[in-house]
Amino acid sequence: MKKYRDLELSELGVGTYLGDPDEGTSRGYREVIKLSIDMGLNVVDTAIVYRYMKSERDIGEVIRDVGREKITLSTKGGYIPYDIESGMEPKDYFYETFLITNLLKPEELSLGHSLSVKFINWCLETSLRNMKTNYVDVYFLHNPEEALNFLDRKTFYKSLSECFSYLEEEVRTKRIRYYGLATWVGFRVPENHRQYLNLLDLVNIAKEIGGEDHHFRFIQLPYNLGMTEAFTLENQELDGEKYSTLAMCQKLGIYVYTSASIYQGRVIGRVPKVLKEKLKVDSDVLASLQFVLSTPGVGTALVGMSRVEHLMENLKILSLSRLSKLEFLSLFE
Repeated sequence: MKKYRDLELSELGVGTYLGDPDEGTSRGYREVIKLSIDMGLNVVDTAIVYRYMKSERDIGEVIRDVGREKITLSTKGGYIPYDIESGMEPKDYFYETFLITNLLKPEELSLGHSLSVKFINWCLETSLRNMKTNYVDVYFLHNPEEALNFLDRKTFYKSLSECFSYLEEEVRTKRIRYYGLATWVGFRVPENHRQYLNLLDLVNIAKEIGGEDHHFRFIQLPYNLGMTEAFTLENQELDGEKYSTLAMCQKLGIYVYTSASIYQGRVIGRVPKVLKEKLKVDSDVLASLQFVLSTPGVGTALVGMSRVEHLMENLKILSLSRLSKLEFLSLFE
């Protein structure tokens, strides 16, 4: 377990993105999450849009069976969801849930995404009902950089500021403990990229709202053997010095979840033998996990797991020693 502020978080976490919204996949996720808790993991990550709300509801079933206190739970809002259990066509669900109710206005939408506070509040409330809980440990704004495709940066920061103000209020009402950004592009691109996210700007927005004791304390981003930008690309700046996103998070006291930690399975069959030897493992999956978890600045590696055999394979990484910093840096020579 890793101690961060008043949380203890497992090195490995269960992601719930992949899979069809069928009962077989749901059964697999419920079984994996229950077994992972028995095996010492506690981090579970989801989003309201994952499997059309099925993933959140599967977690709710587990919470009912094992108890809320055993899970460090995160979910996300930002994309317009569809409820597969609504019995409605997606277009009818969208119209009747969001437009006819004025929950969303057309000008607040950008390709199925919105940072409207009213909408984010609806997402959080719906997620809490789906998961049968009255709080989440970390609430992520889901790929907020999507809005930068349509908004100038000043307007984008205004929207984020409004969201952060809302989320700080939710901390006070104890429906969330911390909040953050779950991203795909924003922290992995150069500063001149339209969707680039500047961590220092984001922390300063949080400080303007919540002071030094603000609760913007988490980010999530993809990081794996095939997507190394979080460690290799120095796209953040502090006091005139350049840092990678992971290094900047260490400077600013932000905890990092990595998504796509085994590249959604695409590492299998692709890791050279010499690299596995340097990583001190004997499988492609463990090579990817060893790489991620040995990286300075990484907190918890999320892995999508809906099959017990995958969980058992991934758990082997917890019995292995991590690379030293020198051993890790030698991988890039």
